Amino acid sequence: MLAGQRQSVILDEVRRTGAVRVSDLVTRLGVSDMTIRRDLDALARRGLVDKVYGGATAVGGRSTDEPGFEAKSMRQLPEKTAIASAASALVRPGTAIGLSAGTTTWTLARHLDEVPDLTVVTNSVRVADALQSAGRSDRTVVLTGGVRTPSDALVGPVAVQALRSLHLDVVFLGVHGMSPRAGFTTPNLNESETDRALVEAANRVVVVADHTKWGVVGISTIAGLEEADVLVTDDGLAEEAAAELRERVGELILAGRPGGAVARDAGVGA
Repeated sequence: MLAGQRQSVILDEVRRTGAVRVSDLVTRLGVSDMTIRRDLDALARRGLVDKVYGGATAVGGRSTDEPGFEAKSMRQLPEKTAIASAASALVRPGTAIGLSAGTTTWTLARHLDEVPDLTVVTNSVRVADALQSAGRSDRTVVLTGGVRTPSDALVGPVAVQALRSLHLDVVFLGVHGMSPRAGFTTPNLNESETDRALVEAANRVVVVADHTKWGVVGISTIAGLEEADVLVTDDGLAEEAAAELRERVGELILAGRPGGAVARDAGVGA
């Protein structure tokens, strides 16, 4: 198969599913890892795909763009792992916590295996599955129900009603974007209402978002920057953005790559 033909197949798959993995393409097309990476480089140079760790995703950018779970799960994997590790240290045994839908909160859920006696409320089937897979008998997982979005969040009146009757010690909130003007945002109107209900149920709000979310604005605001008691992001965040966030959030945690340091900065809530 010629390079142009391979790239056409790859582009069709990206448009159909939202993302492709190098390993899957190697198996499907019967060529080497380096050949697939060169094809992805060629497509990225033409602006047809966005290269990410281990593959590529569809090109986005509009305030209503909502990538699927698989597409988002391939983006910023090292950063999400670092964020999840730092955020998991904020979870105390014997507490009731909330996890919103999203790939960063899903990664966090997989870091909670050693925390005993947790009650976890979530509006994500993926997050619930990750929590249940630990097989802990001292863990209660509550799934809200609701209508499923492209990013695998459960939203709408059923989810909101379930959350409005709950009181949680801490909620971990994943977001699509964060900016000084719009705050923490999502591209899905129904999801923003559900996430706001999670925030309102929380005694403490911890936002988990990698540095690429800075400056991204979804169509609907979930919460203002000042409503975050803690923001856990990664050390790829630009210093200008970090300075802005230190002024606005209660505490800023910059998680480093595995083996690196975690920087904590007290902000307005200190």
